[in-house]
Amino acid sequence: MSGHAHSHGHGHSHAHGVAPDADRRWLRAALGLLTAYMAVEVVIGVLAGSLALISDAAHMLTDAVSILLALIAMRLAARPARGGYTYGLKRAEILSAQANGITLLLLSVWLAYEAVQRLISPPTVGGAMVLWTALSGIVVNLICTWLLSKANRSSLNVEGAYQHILTDLFGFVATALSGLVVLTTGFERADAIATLVVVALMLRAGTGLVRESGRIFMEAAPAGLDPDALGDRLVSQDEVVEVHDLHIWQITSGQPALSAHILVAPGGDCHKVRRGLQELLSGEYRITHATLQVDHVGEQAEAGEVLTLGPRPGTGAQPEPPTAPDHCEDAHGPVHRPWPHRH
Repeated sequence: MSGHAHSHGHGHSHAHGVAPDADRRWLRAALGLLTAYMAVEVVIGVLAGSLALISDAAHMLTDAVSILLALIAMRLAARPARGGYTYGLKRAEILSAQANGITLLLLSVWLAYEAVQRLISPPTVGGAMVLWTALSGIVVNLICTWLLSKANRSSLNVEGAYQHILTDLFGFVATALSGLVVLTTGFERADAIATLVVVALMLRAGTGLVRESGRIFMEAAPAGLDPDALGDRLVSQDEVVEVHDLHIWQITSGQPALSAHILVAPGGDCHKVRRGLQELLSGEYRITHATLQVDHVGEQAEAGEVLTLGPRPGTGAQPEPPTAPDHCEDAHGPVHRPWPHRH
């Protein structure tokens, strides 16, 4: 039974494969609408002398780019795995999400600088043009938000494009208010203040996207999943003596993966243990891509090394789990055992 590496089939759940063709259709419709409106908005923003409108148009440009990247990434991610890319190109969407986040952060820095300049020395702003353009922008963004809400937002990529457009929607509301203030009171610094509101929204959305995509690139466990707690849960199962080399990561958003080395008590049924652990991972943690190496304790021990069964500490009665030498020269993370003797 030594060295059995059992690989669970990749039962991809419906959650991360929701009608990609439908997703592309919704995204393409939003892309066409955004691009057409953005061109109009840039012209009006220049004519009205409104930085808030130009900042909204700049953000709309990143909306359009994010959707375009999402469409390209979807096409790449759908390609089958081959050659050196054993997971295919599924992480193309994470590259796309990270590019979206970085673009938002860079744009926000530039717009913040321009807005501060305008607070110090406010130019003349055409309030009526700003107001009506921003109100029409709200309608366009509502339509685009609805279009993207129809796509599969469990994808970090689609979620990135959705966040761009939702942020833009709030930005248009701020711009419309600034246009109304300029129109009714003549307070032209309202335009710069609205720009700073857009900047704050861009910073929030950009930071979230960079952080989430960064977690995936750094092979971190999915947010909200504690690997130590999961390791303790696995080792609490019948006949499991030790769990080590436990790794949990995400191939791409919505596709968690796990690998671990499991040691089973002498005489235990390795196949039964493996099946039970994979049912646990799939049912409770929604991890359907799990590779478990299951061995009996001591099967990898050097010749002449003896396994010992000692009394459980503090009881003198129950046998302690068999102790064996470390199975890996370089242990990858904590060793989980039923009782607290963790390395």
